[in-house]
Amino acid sequence: MPITIHEETPPPGVERLVRAEDPASGLRALICVHSTALGPAAGGCRMWDYPDWNAARADVLRLAEGMTRKTAMADLGLGGGKAVILGNPHRDKTPALLRAFGRAVDALEGQYFTAEDVGMSADDMAVIAQETRFAVGLDGGAHGSGDPSPFTAEGVFECLRAGAEVAFGSADLTGRRVMVQGLGHVGTALAARLHGAGAQLLVSDLDAAAVERAANGWGAQPCAPDAVLDQPMDIFAPCAMGGVLTGDSAQRLGARLVCGAANNQLATPEVAEVLRARGIHYLPDYVVNAGGIISVAGEIHRAGPGYRSARLGRITTRLRDVLHRSAATGQTTTAVADRMVDDILAAAG
Repeated sequence: MPITIHEETPPPGVERLVRAEDPASGLRALICVHSTALGPAAGGCRMWDYPDWNAARADVLRLAEGMTRKTAMADLGLGGGKAVILGNPHRDKTPALLRAFGRAVDALEGQYFTAEDVGMSADDMAVIAQETRFAVGLDGGAHGSGDPSPFTAEGVFECLRAGAEVAFGSADLTGRRVMVQGLGHVGTALAARLHGAGAQLLVSDLDAAAVERAANGWGAQPCAPDAVLDQPMDIFAPCAMGGVLTGDSAQRLGARLVCGAANNQLATPEVAEVLRARGIHYLPDYVVNAGGIISVAGEIHRAGPGYRSARLGRITTRLRDVLHRSAATGQTTTAVADRMVDDILAAAG
């Protein structure tokens, strides 16, 4: 069944932006190929109830740029891309819609590999894969890597411990008050690791049932979504949507360390300086949350299990380099990490 693919004029620095529509299934999607300088673009597909095309477009552009930085810093031989589907994943997602999206991905002829993100699952990827071989994060098969969420959580947890060494002088999290904002697949996996490490958990999510499970299972302290940033805490782990740290909220935040799985945690680049000036250590999101794309990259390259384990260990090495350069130069960690990415992309020509 044909699907309408419309090439939009991408903003400067973006290679390609397409809008895909299929009235029969209700699909409305955007796919952004930010950069293929280091290899084919890779990045998850997010399904979200965006208010309009403009909101979806702004999100996919920010997310795709973040993927370029993430894959470059993780040395994966991949570029950065992202897709978003407009709609409520609980109400609007159907096999027909997913298959239509698969045809949209296939129309890019390997320029973009898609995988799970917010509102999507490994089961959804299996449906999408019926229409394209460029869907990854699959369960089973010779090279299937499965749900990338646990690997994202693993990388964030290890980086959080490395950040704690800088912020508190020790990686020991026993008794540390850690606010986990967002209890999706990654946030829940991270919270489980933090509980196992002896942290005192505070949790918040729009899903009351998820909060209740964390409270009952781990003794976590529930927090209303609108009160997250006002809680006494040592560490803030944003694992929901982006833009949570604004100039105002960064001034109110009581944590000494920020390390989470959410993409684009800073509403604007200037927020990084607000955090630095207040003595809050911010660990750049696209450095610490690379575990998921590392898992997916192993599937794309058909590289075997050793690929993933080797590169997961390198996330903290790269983070320590960022922290060292930031301390030596007085620059924010985001400025340091961005410069490192720029150098990597420049070297690729």
